[in-house]
Parts: sequence; structure tokens; C-alpha cells
Amino acid sequence: MKKSLFLLTFVFLSTLLMAQSNDIAFAESSHDFGSIKEEAGKVSHVFSFTNKGTAPIILTDVTTSCGCTAREYTREPIAPGAQGTVTVTYNPVGRPGPFLKTITVKANKERKVLTIKGNVVPKSKSTK
Repeated sequence: MKKSLFLLTFVFLSTLLMAQSNDIAFAESSHDFGSIKEEAGKVSHVFSFTNKGTAPIILTDVTTSCGCTAREYTREPIAPGAQGTVTVTYNPVGRPGPFLKTITVKANKERKVLTIKGNVVPKSKSTK
């Protein structure tokens, strides 16, 4: 009984995963800011995507892995063939050293993960 329940669950989840669409096509899924100076302040990058499907895409939620990363995104439905954007802003103040942050984009039945990374060069300490 347990084996058949496990098999049934496995088949159901496999079918569900295969049925998910791949309508959101991001031009890139990651961005490397390289070395950025802490005192220079916030840096931003725009991730653009195209709706490759046959129905409108609605971004239902965009979340970041930490409070140091803000996001803005296209809120109106994106028609088939049209483009949308997710703008990500990282605040390096008080965060010297390397960073790697994720941005999870949820739309209709899809979920995509974007990443930003870089290295924050700390403020130089003034000598008096």
C-alpha cells in the first residue's frame, strides 16, 4: 500500500513539473556587478524578459533573499510576444566583501530565480 501511494505521488508530481510552462524567457538569469565601492551607494540592474507563451503573463510576486536588495517589476499583464522587466537594486552600505543574492519571480504557474553578485570594496578609513 505504501509503495503504491509513493508511486502515485511520484507520478503526480512528475506530471505536474512537466506540465509547467516555460513562457517567461529572461535575456539573462544572473548579473555580476563586479567590484563596487561601498561609498558609491546603491547599484541597479534591469532583467528583461519576453512572454514566449500564448496567454498573458502576470507577475504575482517578486521576492529577494535579503532586505539589502529591493525590486521593482512590471505589474500589468504581459501579452504574448511582449516584454516586461524586473529591476533589482542592491545597497552595499555596511556590507563590505563578496555578495550573492537571489530574486524569485513568480508568475501564473511559473517560478524563475535570478541572481546578482559582486564584491563591495569597503570605505577607506581616514587617518587623523
